[in-house]
Order: sequence, then structure tokens, then C-alpha cells
Amino acid sequence: MPTTALRRIQRPGKHTNLSAAPDPHTSASPYKVTGRRVLRSEWAKFWSLRSSWITLGVAVFLLVLFGAIASYTYSPGATAKGGPGPGSGDSDAVSLALTGVTFASLAVGVLGVLLAAGEYSTGMIRSTLAAVPRRLPVLWSKAAVIGPIALVLTSIGALAAFLLGSPGLDGEKIALSLGDDGVLRSLAGAGVYLALVAVFGVALGVLLRSSAGAIAVLVGTLLILPGLASLLPDSLYDSINPYFPSNAGSAVYALHQSSDSLSPGAGLAVFAGWVALTLAGAAYRLVKSDV
Repeated sequence: MPTTALRRIQRPGKHTNLSAAPDPHTSASPYKVTGRRVLRSEWAKFWSLRSSWITLGVAVFLLVLFGAIASYTYSPGATAKGGPGPGSGDSDAVSLALTGVTFASLAVGVLGVLLAAGEYSTGMIRSTLAAVPRRLPVLWSKAAVIGPIALVLTSIGALAAFLLGSPGLDGEKIALSLGDDGVLRSLAGAGVYLALVAVFGVALGVLLRSSAGAIAVLVGTLLILPGLASLLPDSLYDSINPYFPSNAGSAVYALHQSSDSLSPGAGLAVFAGWVALTLAGAAYRLVKSDV
């Protein structure tokens, strides 16, 4: 072969096709991990689980059922102490309608736990984190999916419980209508509280990575902790009692506040603070710990 030809092969000119060399700008995958895609993935994952449908249905059913029963079995001579919210000790139509909030909170809280910790028990979390190496978008997306869903459905359930129970209170002094002061705020507050409980369950699931352990902590925090605190000296108990998660949360949807309870705004801030603190702990462990 002539020397000139060899030089042309060894030293390609400016018109030589070099497309065989990979271009880092064009060879990258067009499917990037974005917050929107992670959110859509968690949305599809949530609705594909049968437990999501069942638990949501149970939460709304309990909310409506107990609210309607409490309204239709109301007796003027009975005192509704220890009702669903830190009220003045007297029954009202809203407190009766929201009797089922405690039971619904357990259902949506367990749903949040299962949405997060369930992936650890099945091993699916490895695939999830392999697809989303930054990890934190997974936690935020789970919370962003279950929070609005619980908010909408439980708010509808609270409204349904009030409307279904209202005929049972016709002629009673405690009867109220939707147009009365504070009624809509209380019903919406119940939805907000239950949505935060669902997010709280997600945070506990990621933090503890065990469905059984997270559910136990959820139940203990919302139901058992205030009872155990009653063993403390009265002065200390009265000071800290309004700031327990369940007591602060119940202030959000109480129609009437007693002198030793928080206002709806303060209750929302305190309970949201508990949820944010748990989310921060879950985020830290998710980033720092191995699967």
C-alpha cells in the first residue's frame, strides 16, 4: 500500500466520519430521575396495592359509622367527657359527628406505615432506591401521595358523618347546621389532622423500617402516651398534656376549646411539628443508613 494512503488512514482529515466515538451529550438516557416521575411512580404504586383501597375504605367507613351512631343515640342527660376533641365537656353536633376520628386515625396511620415499611419487609425498597439513588425524593413522594388522598377522602367522610347524623339531632339544643360558626372549620380540621396522621405513619415506617414496630409506636403515641402521662404529678401533667401529638391534633378539629387546651391554630402547629420532626429523622436515616 502506498505511503500516502497509509497516512490518510492513520491521520483522518476534517471530513472523516468519527461517529463511532460516543458523545456524552447524546448517549445519555433520555429518562432522567425527576421529582415528578418519582411522584408518579409512588402514585401508581399506592393505587396498585389492594391494602390501600381496603384501608382507606375502612377509615372512611369508621368515620361515618361512629359519627352517625353517636348522633342518633345521643341522650341530653349524658355528658360527653373525653370526646374526640378537647372541648368544654359538653356535647355538640360536631363532636358527635367526629366520634370516629380516633378509629379513622389508626386506619390511615397504619396505611402510611404499610406504604413505607412494607417495601422493607418485601425487599422492594432495593429496587426503589436503585431507581432513585438520591433517596430523599422517595420519602417526599410517599408523603405527598398519601397526604392529599387522606385529606380529601376523610374530609368527605367527616362531612358525610355530620350530614347523616344531623337528622338524629332534630329538636335538640346541640343541633347545628353547616352554616353555623366553626362547623366547616372543624370538619375540615378533621381531614387535615387525619392527613397529617397518614404522613406521620409514612415517617415512622421509613424511620423504623418495620411494619409491626412502626404500628406499635403509632398506637402508643396517639393513644397510650397521654394515658401514661396521667401518672405524672398534676402540675407537670397539666403543663405538657396539651402538647402530646393526639391532644394537639384533636384541638385542630374541636368546635369548642377548654381553658387548658390549645387553639386550633396552635394545635395544628404543634402536631405538624411532631410530624416534621419524625420526617426529619426518617430522612436522616434514609440517607445515612444502608438498606
